[in-house]
Amino acid sequence: MSLNVLGLSGAVSHDPSAALYIDGKLVAAAEEERFVRDKHAKNRMPYEAAKFCLAQANIRPADVDVVAIPCAPISLFGPARWHYARRYASAPDRALDAILNGNRRFRRYKKRIEWCLTQLGFDLRKTLIQPVEHHLAHAASAYLCSGFTEKTAILGIDGKGEYATTFFGWGENGNIHKIKEFYDPESLGGLYGALTEYLGFDMLDGEFKVMGMAPYGDPARYDFSRLAKFENGELTVNTDYANVIGLKRYKEKGKGYYFSPRLVEWLGPRREGDVADEPYIHYAASIQALFEKLSLEMIDHYLGDILRETGKIAFAGGCALNVKLNQKIIARPDVKELFVQPAASDAGTAIGAAAFVSQQRGAPVEKMEHVYLGPEYTNEDVIAAIARFEARRGIALDWHGIGDVPERVANILAAGNPVAWFQGRMEFGPRALGNRSILGCPSVPGVADRINAQIKFRERWRPFCPSMLDTVGPQMFANDHPAPFMTFTFEVSEAWKTRVPEVVHEDGTSRAQVLRREFNPRYYDLMRELEKLTGNGVVLNTSLNRRGEPMICSPTDALEMFYGCDLQYLVMQDVLVRKAT
Repeated sequence: MSLNVLGLSGAVSHDPSAALYIDGKLVAAAEEERFVRDKHAKNRMPYEAAKFCLAQANIRPADVDVVAIPCAPISLFGPARWHYARRYASAPDRALDAILNGNRRFRRYKKRIEWCLTQLGFDLRKTLIQPVEHHLAHAASAYLCSGFTEKTAILGIDGKGEYATTFFGWGENGNIHKIKEFYDPESLGGLYGALTEYLGFDMLDGEFKVMGMAPYGDPARYDFSRLAKFENGELTVNTDYANVIGLKRYKEKGKGYYFSPRLVEWLGPRREGDVADEPYIHYAASIQALFEKLSLEMIDHYLGDILRETGKIAFAGGCALNVKLNQKIIARPDVKELFVQPAASDAGTAIGAAAFVSQQRGAPVEKMEHVYLGPEYTNEDVIAAIARFEARRGIALDWHGIGDVPERVANILAAGNPVAWFQGRMEFGPRALGNRSILGCPSVPGVADRINAQIKFRERWRPFCPSMLDTVGPQMFANDHPAPFMTFTFEVSEAWKTRVPEVVHEDGTSRAQVLRREFNPRYYDLMRELEKLTGNGVVLNTSLNRRGEPMICSPTDALEMFYGCDLQYLVMQDVLVRKAT
């Protein structure tokens, strides 16, 4: 008899998602934002995502044995709620609520999950809902999906779960052991998010932009050490400046931020606009440097012995998507291999909670080799979507079926044209990895600027990333560390900097996907055809969406996006759509 475990995330009011394990195999996973076309799908439940997972596996709600949720009640007798209350004594309403009613968020979330399950057709009288602590779900999403068989160091860093912000532990034989947690407001993720807001971006969305801006600045120009320190095994964030709540927040135009007026007095007015200018580029460099320094100190303190023993580390939580930190972790002499959960943010806790429960119930989960876990569409689906689009717009599209798709698209790319590339099952997590991508030829001068200005409509200083053949990665980076998910940056060798300049960032690194053919044959073959034409088995790859929108899910979404930007070519499965030039 099979074990079916459905994981549902969304406990912290953003990034709801669903994931389904059947007998330890991850058969489907998707984020709600892709279906409802609302980035991060804030304050929503993963209804459409769960509906997709059940349909993909062809099972009914009654066939689900357990619903795992990444949020759990936190005991009054542990340190978490008391720490929160003491450190936020300046907001007595919040402090007292933590002590007297500290599981309010869990109860509210559980009620919303029950409502969602009812809408999906679950009978709550027969449905087992199993809570998993938020950071334990993150830890499980990293360790259990890593495939590591040796004793493994486990790291989790994000903004905040129930109360915990940081997790240190170790895994062995499928079991997770907690070493230490830090609690709000001691949060590096929260601190980085507060500075993200100060630098003019949205928390939970703009941290990547701060990381992209950092290489343009000088981290030594400003000393940010006053913001946080790690001493004697304890992290302390200075709440005079950041991770603030209540009356201590800086307010502007009716909005409150997670930094204080004192930060503005120190650093000057909050940044606005899209320009990477002084002094803000130096502020970005300084917060990135402080984040890396403190993270590495904490890793050494709590996980150093395990790393020196086996060299394996698994990492999740939103901060695990900080690829510059990951580059520094890999560079440690005691690290042999780092696995970062590709959906490291809260969307990935659906996988983590479900994996944890599956493992507990005797169905060990498989190594996560790829993220192609979402919906897939046939050529017939594509043609039907084109017909509906033509009828709705009252226009006739220039489209036709094509053969030898990799060869045909490689020729279009080599001629200097970006291509919208839509094929196979949609990716899970924030990275486009060859199924919902905008592609360009990285040896064509100016192609990155063209995609930024005419298609993505995003800040010009943000980098673009390469996908490459597994035969190319060791040459381009002089490093054979596995990199299937774009979760690391590597130093680019001098020869390759001139061969593919459009995917090399300001600091001489690239955030790469190194692809093995077995996991995406068509995308691999496209890069092989491009290698025949240009000598480089590398393609510029960015997500198929416009600024502020979720990644494309369906052919209809792709057509709407295509006709809302200056792209000239859209390939969906074996169908090519062109615009008149």
